[in-house]
Amino acid sequence: MNGMNILVTLNAGYLPQLEVMLFSLLRQQRGRPVTVYVANSSLTQEQLDQVSRKLACPHCTLVDTKAPAHLFEGAPITSRYPKEMYYRIFAGQLLPQQVERILYLDPDLVVINPLDELWELEMGENLFAAATHIQEPLRTFNEFRLGSKTSGPYINSGVMLMNLPQMRRHVKEEEVFAYIDKYKNLLMLPDQDVISALYGEKIVDIDAHRYNLSERMYTLSRIKGEEEGRLTLDWVRENAAIIHYCGRNKPWKENYMGSLNRFYHECKGALDSWGQQWEPLEG
Repeated sequence: MNGMNILVTLNAGYLPQLEVMLFSLLRQQRGRPVTVYVANSSLTQEQLDQVSRKLACPHCTLVDTKAPAHLFEGAPITSRYPKEMYYRIFAGQLLPQQVERILYLDPDLVVINPLDELWELEMGENLFAAATHIQEPLRTFNEFRLGSKTSGPYINSGVMLMNLPQMRRHVKEEEVFAYIDKYKNLLMLPDQDVISALYGEKIVDIDAHRYNLSERMYTLSRIKGEEEGRLTLDWVRENAAIIHYCGRNKPWKENYMGSLNRFYHECKGALDSWGQQWEPLEG
């Protein structure tokens, strides 16, 4: 079975959440080798080794991926636009040339069903496959706010399938830096603002309810009654693949508001009590 490439970006503060996220992924992708490229600027090998020991998964490999200093030379960097923001945008340049497809996952999510269908999605010449969390009126507003080059979805960048050969061909440092400099006072969520504005026509829009379900989206769907059959936790458990705890409402905090935190705690509880052996790879 072909392997799966995963990209994550984080600092040491999110290592506990990374462990939960990767464990949830590995439980759903048994039988498929997984290589995790950990893009960071400050993690030590010992910290990554601790994550590997916690997972104890023989077919998961963590790769310490630090950006060369020259890669972001000239990039606008402030407290709002840290250099880590660019790791996703320039994944094609950051990752080894032999890596052609990778799935970016935020560490503040859990995987509750297999991702094979997403991983094997036909992308053609598109750069990204990602979901949107906003309705049409706000999408139109964002196009105006961001001076979008083309019409396309305004994505949530927490889950993105990346076509790296196409990204290496089309994502240019000078274009990205010039755009940020021009619109820096209007950017609210910088990396997804940039990706949506510059590459909207080369994004495959995927189902957010399946691959990037947030608490806010789940609540709004229940209130509006728009998604028949998608209004229960049973539907989520059977059909959603990724629960994303984006924003400030985090399930590891005591003041979480909503219902989807149960999936995070189930995954964390399973990791904390993990004593089984991972299934051997086929073949």
